[in-house]
Amino acid sequence: MSMTTILMTVLGIAIFAVGLLFSIAWHELGHLSTAKLFGIRVPQYMVGFGPTIWSRRKGDTEYGIKAIPAGGYIRMIGMFPPGPDGRLEARSTSPWRGMIEDARSAAFEELQPGDESRLFYTRKPWKRVIVMFAGPFMNLVLAVAIFMGVAMTFGFQTQTTEVAGVQRCVIEQSEKRDTCKASDPVSPAKAAGLREGDRIVAFDGQRVDDWATLSDRIRQTVGPATLTVERDGKEQTLHAVLQENTVARKDADGEVVPGEYVTAGYLGFAANTEILPLSFGDSVVRMGDMIENGVDSIIALPSKIPDLWSAAFGDGERADDSPVGVVGAARIGGEVMNLDIPAQNQVAMMLFLLAGFNLSLFLFNMLPLLPLDGGHIAGALWEALRRNVAKVFRRPDPGPFDVAKLMPVAYVVAGIFICFTLLVLVADIVNPVKIT
Repeated sequence: MSMTTILMTVLGIAIFAVGLLFSIAWHELGHLSTAKLFGIRVPQYMVGFGPTIWSRRKGDTEYGIKAIPAGGYIRMIGMFPPGPDGRLEARSTSPWRGMIEDARSAAFEELQPGDESRLFYTRKPWKRVIVMFAGPFMNLVLAVAIFMGVAMTFGFQTQTTEVAGVQRCVIEQSEKRDTCKASDPVSPAKAAGLREGDRIVAFDGQRVDDWATLSDRIRQTVGPATLTVERDGKEQTLHAVLQENTVARKDADGEVVPGEYVTAGYLGFAANTEILPLSFGDSVVRMGDMIENGVDSIIALPSKIPDLWSAAFGDGERADDSPVGVVGAARIGGEVMNLDIPAQNQVAMMLFLLAGFNLSLFLFNMLPLLPLDGGHIAGALWEALRRNVAKVFRRPDPGPFDVAKLMPVAYVVAGIFICFTLLVLVADIVNPVKIT
């Protein structure tokens, strides 16, 4: 490995680390700003975990950076309500009850005179929902802004109507071969005189501006058709006789479905690809697809564990859609900087990587499980439901929902997340996902 490769890898990792720290700080800023807006006292705003590298106090909040850039947090006074007897300190010998009381006691650390009106749990449920949702929402905003900005200015690798190459014969795509046999008929494109570099601008007299439209028209046609092509700056009309062939099936989004085939019209040429900016509408659709894929990936996480284990501790291959942690994403950032592509392409790929990371943060934190933000949101919504039901039936107000009682479950969930994170970490080190 050359020194240049090492330096570019380090640069890619460093760029991703800076983006990671900004994303974490941006997330916590959402919590901080809304907490202060609703008058909740926030003693600490920290980016990272472990020993504090730098901190500064402004007002009643300490702002700081810690040594391990693997997360961040803010501390709000009164995250959990007092116990039924109004006491805050831990006082039980039961390990499960001790967890609850320890969490309750920690929520009132640094309680100062006058803080009685600045406690998190005393705020109305809708305000607590906003405070806890604001963090993940900031990541969603950042992901959308990065994705939309890059999509509309830089663009995506897109198939066009320009001819990259002409097939010499008709071969069923299910056969998965490229070499023509003597018995294979000449492809309609070759017989019509289509050439590499031609740009098809009309099919059967109707203008076509994009590959999706042209591909659909070709698949729907068997028999004679005219092709209007732009060649050497001039338009020419070619006459082709499209044949029926077995081709790859496409889904509703126009994407090829691996391993599935249909019978359709066939012309016989490969489309060129270009990086083209997307319109606002197309960018929104792509962003929606990205969110949908992210949700599917979160749901599929448990099913990925066996393959991850095999990749980390066995001889299994690491799948392209395998979960990737911070270390794996940083390695991908290093690989991006070593790709033999223009600098603007590298910048775009790094930005897309950061957008994907922020979208994952949003989706993961919205899971309705403690200690994630979604767990606190679920607790506040449950409290609002209980209180409204009691109000409708004229029953006594049940009071704040004691989320602290769920802390034993939160510790189990946190333990599962830690084990999964360690598994991904090992896989990222010994058998990483690669883009080269």
